[in-house]
Amino acid sequence: MKKRKILIPLFTLAIIFPSATNVFADPLKPAPVKSVEFIGMEAPNSVLEKSKMYSEASVLVTYNDGNQKTIPLEYKSLLQPGDTINGKIVGAAYDASGKIITNAEGQPIISSAPDSNTLLSVNGKSGKLYMVNHYESFPGNSIGNMPEAMFLNTVEQNKKTGELTVTDISPIDFSSYGGIWTPCAGSLSPWNTHLGSEEYEPDTKAHEANPEKSSVTQFARNYYQDDKILGNPYMYGYVPEVSINPNGTAKAVKHFSMGRLSFENVKVAPDNRTVYYGDDGSYTMAFMYVADKEKDLSAGTLYAAKWIQKNDQNGGSADLEWIKLGHATDAEIKNLAENLTFSDIFETAENAEFGEKNGFERVKTAGRDEWLKVKPGMEKAAAFLESRRYGALQGATSEFNKMETVEMNVADNKMYMTMSNISGGMEANSNDPVDDIQVSKVKAGGVYEMSLTDSQKDRAGEKIDSDYVANEMTGLVFGEDLASKDAAGNTANPEKIASPDNIAYSEKMRTLFIAEDGKMHHNNYGWSYNVDTKKLSRIISAPNGGEVTGIQAIDDLNGFTYLMAGSQGPGNVGYLDGLPSLADKPKK
Repeated sequence: MKKRKILIPLFTLAIIFPSATNVFADPLKPAPVKSVEFIGMEAPNSVLEKSKMYSEASVLVTYNDGNQKTIPLEYKSLLQPGDTINGKIVGAAYDASGKIITNAEGQPIISSAPDSNTLLSVNGKSGKLYMVNHYESFPGNSIGNMPEAMFLNTVEQNKKTGELTVTDISPIDFSSYGGIWTPCAGSLSPWNTHLGSEEYEPDTKAHEANPEKSSVTQFARNYYQDDKILGNPYMYGYVPEVSINPNGTAKAVKHFSMGRLSFENVKVAPDNRTVYYGDDGSYTMAFMYVADKEKDLSAGTLYAAKWIQKNDQNGGSADLEWIKLGHATDAEIKNLAENLTFSDIFETAENAEFGEKNGFERVKTAGRDEWLKVKPGMEKAAAFLESRRYGALQGATSEFNKMETVEMNVADNKMYMTMSNISGGMEANSNDPVDDIQVSKVKAGGVYEMSLTDSQKDRAGEKIDSDYVANEMTGLVFGEDLASKDAAGNTANPEKIASPDNIAYSEKMRTLFIAEDGKMHHNNYGWSYNVDTKKLSRIISAPNGGEVTGIQAIDDLNGFTYLMAGSQGPGNVGYLDGLPSLADKPKK
């Protein structure tokens, strides 16, 4: 049979929503909603299904008057990298002066990795709609080499059907901070701003040892279009916050006082002060930040958690003890970042024998096993510029593996946290400097929940000024590793989650949405998980090789319910199941 090419969009940023209706305020059935149940879809089987992003799921809505309605989910493409909107290119890379960066052939460099979506209304229901979204990487460039992109999108909503249309786009200016580094997931703050991320913070020790070969230097030279600059790694690895003015302009800041690490995302508790982090990578750490003032993340106290294990099954469970790392303001830490190097903050020992004899401590963070000592007077700089290294020196647990996003369930006072691969540092490892986490291996990963409470004290016995302190952590929903690959190519049970990454929670639907990013399922899926019934339903499938990303749940936006979702990095779109891969595609 002649092989045929399937032509479909490669990368999309899109929405799923009930067609021409709102789950919670159906104009044809105004009775209040009692419950919402997602009815899942089968895994993709055909070449076409495996090559596209689609949904065949539906929602069963039960109203208080006993009536029910089944609403099919739709997947509607909102925009794609490479599209031109109002004369501007979606997903293009920009330099410090606001000009598009081009390749050797003079063509714009365009990302194939859309990520976080934050759709919001400025000035309430009568205001304009905007969406902030991230572009995490660019083709042919490793982490950090090319300045990444964050865009502000102007959005119009059809008041009858709920359909969204992007009418304008503009890159968000980070020139005051040397650009934006690997923005990954994000969230909407309770005060209606976008909280982003800078993932995989550059290793300052490695940069100082060889700045010419550093990805930070390559990043800076591309960003400033200057082949002599060396770059400063301490400018990257923070939480960016974007506020949108009523006139449609965006202002971006980086919150240096929240510490420096591999931010996947952050989530704010209902007090508008307490923030939890997702710290992605290997040998990472759980952090909490308590701001001095509500709705103001420019000053606060940073804590890191110690895992005190209770059992090792189903991902394990533990009590959490919080260790205070320090208090700081954005301004003072930014000043330190602009003026210090790694060797200004730490002494290092090159071997165990020297380290043990001279008061160094062995730590393992971000996969780096090293002997360190903080130089006198550099405790604050270490805490906020090298948060994970300093946290480990203070006794916090740095053994989490592939920690991803965090999300809040306000009604139940729970914070959720994903671990896309429960292995490595989370297993028993007698050769590690410490071995706090010793849980059963689940390569397919899972979602944990943390219970939040008040009247908690830190390890030193000081009261933590928050009513939302996580005091225990336990497993919620997990994948299941297969002993061998099945006929469809899955190495994890296809009826359970695998490699969970982004999550979003709907308060009204009592539903946690889980997006996958891995290779354990033939295709990555998006799932709904009802926290009351424990029902797990597959509701979306991404193109083969692509992750499901940019999840945002919106219960009611001017009378409509939305689930934002996208896909990045499909590797075999249109060339599946015996068809040649993209790598094998003949070049013209």
